[in-house]
Amino acid sequence: MKEIIVATGNQNKVREIREMLPGYRVRTVDEVCPGLEIIENGKTFEENAVIKARTVCDQVNRLTLADDSGLVIDYLNGEPGIYSARYLGHDTPYEEKNRIILERMRAARGMARSARFICAIAIAWPDGRNEVFRGVFEGRIAEMPAGEGGFGYDPIFYVPEFGMTAAEMSPARKNACSHRGRALRSVAEHLGL
Repeated sequence: MKEIIVATGNQNKVREIREMLPGYRVRTVDEVCPGLEIIENGKTFEENAVIKARTVCDQVNRLTLADDSGLVIDYLNGEPGIYSARYLGHDTPYEEKNRIILERMRAARGMARSARFICAIAIAWPDGRNEVFRGVFEGRIAEMPAGEGGFGYDPIFYVPEFGMTAAEMSPARKNACSHRGRALRSVAEHLGL
């Protein structure tokens, strides 16, 4: 079986990647290069994904995939954006982040609550090539959190098309329409899966 290294320690992302790339043995950066520090100093999701993938690939000389994704809220001028994981402090629980976002969005109504998840996935090849795939998941910020599934901002991300938050979706439904699912399908197609 072919192998791909995933440049993330986020086990939720790893699980989704494994589900979407069944033809590959997915290993994490912690398994092959424990303690590697990656400095994400890009200004876009795409730049950060390439930085992560290239850094790991250069260390292990194997096909590497890295995801950089986040929530972009129009009413908050694009926040949290590329800082989604570190928003309000890296150690701040998502329950608290979600509460603060909802508080800041209190006056927004209807389409003013528009938001999207964006995912950029970079593949770094040992020969020096980098390729980037992008997926977008459109929705709105919910009035209140709902659902037990998913992770991160999913409980406050309402998808009008389905009448539920991302956290209320089954894993299969979420993978079918989410930002990461769309980007990973492009990756899988590119890799011939």
